[in-house]
Amino acid sequence: MAPLTPRLVVPIDVKKKPWEQKVHLHNRWHPDIPPVADVTEGELFRVEMVDCTGGRVRDDNSADDIKFLDLTIVHYLSGPFRIVDAEGVPASPGDLLAVEICNLGPLPGDEWGYTGIFERDNGGGFLTDHFPSARKAIWYFEGIYAYSPQIPGVRFPGLTHPGIVGTAPSVELLNIWNERERKLTETSHESLRLCEVLHQRPLAILPTSESCLLGKIEEGTAEWQKIATEAARTIPGRENGGNCDIKNLSRGSKVYLPVFVEGANLSTGDMHFSQGDGEVSFCGAIEMSGFLELKCEIIRGGMKEYLTPVGPTALHVNPIFEIGPVEPRFSEWLVFEGISVDESGKQHFLDASVAYKRAVLNAIEYLSRFGYSKEQVYLLLSCCPCEGRISGIVDAPNAVATLAIPTAIFDQDIRPKRLGHGPKLKRTPDVLRCT
Repeated sequence: MAPLTPRLVVPIDVKKKPWEQKVHLHNRWHPDIPPVADVTEGELFRVEMVDCTGGRVRDDNSADDIKFLDLTIVHYLSGPFRIVDAEGVPASPGDLLAVEICNLGPLPGDEWGYTGIFERDNGGGFLTDHFPSARKAIWYFEGIYAYSPQIPGVRFPGLTHPGIVGTAPSVELLNIWNERERKLTETSHESLRLCEVLHQRPLAILPTSESCLLGKIEEGTAEWQKIATEAARTIPGRENGGNCDIKNLSRGSKVYLPVFVEGANLSTGDMHFSQGDGEVSFCGAIEMSGFLELKCEIIRGGMKEYLTPVGPTALHVNPIFEIGPVEPRFSEWLVFEGISVDESGKQHFLDASVAYKRAVLNAIEYLSRFGYSKEQVYLLLSCCPCEGRISGIVDAPNAVATLAIPTAIFDQDIRPKRLGHGPKLKRTPDVLRCT
């Protein structure tokens, strides 16, 4: 017998707001956000999702929507899903939930996405000190390929993936998150600078009831108010998985997630058509609406068996990711190196963040010789299938990071050449600016 069509558990109408959807969405992590559906392990089910902003960013000729985006809204997630076995027994705390990505893609009729640079005072990014102003590029999809009118001469296959896959935290784990992140925000910014950049961005995004969407829980009720002031934001990845932004997590991949609450309460969202390692511009993948077709397996007692805590409690674990067999094939790359010396010439000790920043800046400076603005290259490196690596982390004082860019995505030869045979500069349309 042929396999059954996946059961649609969360349908999405992209013409409607996130809070108007037929099945309730949410944009926080909390153990008391109620499940929207039960899913039996081994069942193939389909989850549709809005883009991370819920449709706030538009396919138009201005970056105003990026500049003024209310970041308290992100990310809108589909779920939670209560996972049960064939006998109806739910996953239990201490289990491991294996989530297989069987299929995924953009929603039919909504085959486009965007990449942005957030304004310095509203989100910023990895290179905020170099790119302080909001910018945007629109991407259109042709099957597996993406192209942008704002970054001409570039076309590449997307390695589509969900930015967020995670389980709900327990009350204890949620309290751990909130306590440690609140302590970080109370730390002196001066002692945590990253090349004079980190102090320009929040050190952590603490719970807020502003723009809080909690699924079936009605806004304004006492229950909503209590949860909204406790619920964790979805911005960082944590022990539950969450916003890990692993670009290779595409078809055929599996995520092994720790279970902290009965039923696991699995949620997903933040679909990306493509992303570069690091998602350096922060709004940096090709963000889109999309769908996942998933299967789950409950591994009873799997946390103790396979996840060793690194921290003071048994909850201080992290997921395991099994990358699938599908990815673009590139044979030629240009690789840019960075070391732990910042732009002022200051030496840092084995700082991989400084090294990676230098690698990205070196790539931007180089590719801007080929007719592109630096903003275009910054956006491109955030969303094209480039590969970031920590190449050395022990040879004091310099960490070494590299950024490898596939040369085949360009319509011109970007390799260095003899004098007189270098790049033929050409004027190109630029990325979208604010009106």
